[in-house]
Amino acid sequence: MATEKINIELAAMQHVGSHEQGSDDTEKAPTTVGQSSRRHVHSLERYINLSSVLNFGVIILASWESFAITFQFALLNGGPASMVYGCIVAGFGASAIALSLAEMASIDPTVGAQYRWSANLAPAYPKFWGLIQGWMTVSAWMFACAGPPTLISNMITALAIFNYESYQPKRWHMTMIMWAVMTIPLISNLWFRKMLNTLELAGGIIHVVLFIVSMGVLIALGKRSTPEFVFKTVTHDLSGWENPGIAWGLGLLTCTFSVAGFDSVIHMSDEVKKVRTRVPRSLYVAVATNAVMMLAFVICLLFSLGDAADVERISSSPTGLPLIEVYYQATNSKAATNTLVALIGVIIFFALFNIFASVSRLVWVFALDNGMPFSSFFSYVHPTLKLPVNALALIGTIVFILAIIYIASATAFNALISLQALALHVSYFIPIFFMAIRKIRGPPPPYGPFKLGRLGLVTNVFALVYLIFVVLWMPWPSVLPVTGSTMNYAGPLVGLVILAALADWMLGGRKRFEVPVARYKL
Repeated sequence: MATEKINIELAAMQHVGSHEQGSDDTEKAPTTVGQSSRRHVHSLERYINLSSVLNFGVIILASWESFAITFQFALLNGGPASMVYGCIVAGFGASAIALSLAEMASIDPTVGAQYRWSANLAPAYPKFWGLIQGWMTVSAWMFACAGPPTLISNMITALAIFNYESYQPKRWHMTMIMWAVMTIPLISNLWFRKMLNTLELAGGIIHVVLFIVSMGVLIALGKRSTPEFVFKTVTHDLSGWENPGIAWGLGLLTCTFSVAGFDSVIHMSDEVKKVRTRVPRSLYVAVATNAVMMLAFVICLLFSLGDAADVERISSSPTGLPLIEVYYQATNSKAATNTLVALIGVIIFFALFNIFASVSRLVWVFALDNGMPFSSFFSYVHPTLKLPVNALALIGTIVFILAIIYIASATAFNALISLQALALHVSYFIPIFFMAIRKIRGPPPPYGPFKLGRLGLVTNVFALVYLIFVVLWMPWPSVLPVTGSTMNYAGPLVGLVILAALADWMLGGRKRFEVPVARYKL
């Protein structure tokens, strides 16, 4: 059960002028253009203000919280040095991606984001690239919706073991907890518009205050490690990988997972006021603040682990969640430990509200462009709620089914949710690559209020290099020897998504899919 919990957590990590479009806060989102707009006129309203859109992106990443509950993987592969320097590399890499996407979002702030930009920027075959990219992005995000419920269920069972040593978690326990965790955010999304501003404010406050409290607890009460241990120790003999370079690269993934998914705020574009400046601002603010907080937390955490014996005890925690041992070692109080860990779960719970909202809009707009079967059904917007309720129901159904799969096979469940991180990074690569080609060949795109200027192409190229580096590591298994339960299925699953998208293209997608036209010509 402990091995299954570790594999689940690894899989689950994978989870803003004068030129603004409409300065009037009461403005409704414009009708989606393209052929589909002549059949559907949606009525999503712009109600998300500046503080909410900024907090939306910050909370959905929750990088230091995500890293805190998954850092054992980096301890096994790469160790402290991989954690510290990996956070720096991931921070700069994710920032370059976010800036690249922010520039495109300022030009054309569209819910479809990656697949619409790919279709409009592709030098040839726009319909093909739009459909393939659409399936890649939609698939990644639909499976990503299972990540937060999985992490929270792991935290709950770990706390149960911590407080009641005789407790033995069963697979169906995990399934029931996942169902319970996802039900409230799923149903609450029907009234999301009315509660979003308050929800985002509360989540942002908890996110920052808990960070300060956690840092204070570890600095004041935690045991002390040496600078040599924190900055120079490379672990390469605990996971089966003997090569230090391979171990360091695999340890880097824990950092990259924690700062991925920032494109989620773009999928809310039709509901953000002053979208051409606020959505880009949310992207780079979310990544920059989360990356800095994650690095600070990692350094503080490593300095609080203690000596070799303490590290061994923490990494082999019977709860399967070493963070519990870290807090308990520092506070020597079960009540304090329970509170700190539970509050991290609250932040991830807040992120689940945002994920359901974001992904339902993505599925809806892909259906609006006839990118998927039963498009007319999933592109429906409830006239009173002004929400894509059928798309939201589809996402809920998928997560419920995934939770059932876990009862039958934890390996199959892990395999399915491991798709998200690799597919998301591939989805970032394609539009950035096409944008870089456009800048090189000319003419330059008609930039929006946010533009990178002379550093634009350099930033794009750096983002592409980082993405290639990360994508090469993501399909590697985290431990040796490789068995059915330790196999990394992300690569084969992304391959299956691409094959399925190609099959859809051949069987009718090329006729059904309508190339989305940019509101602001790319």
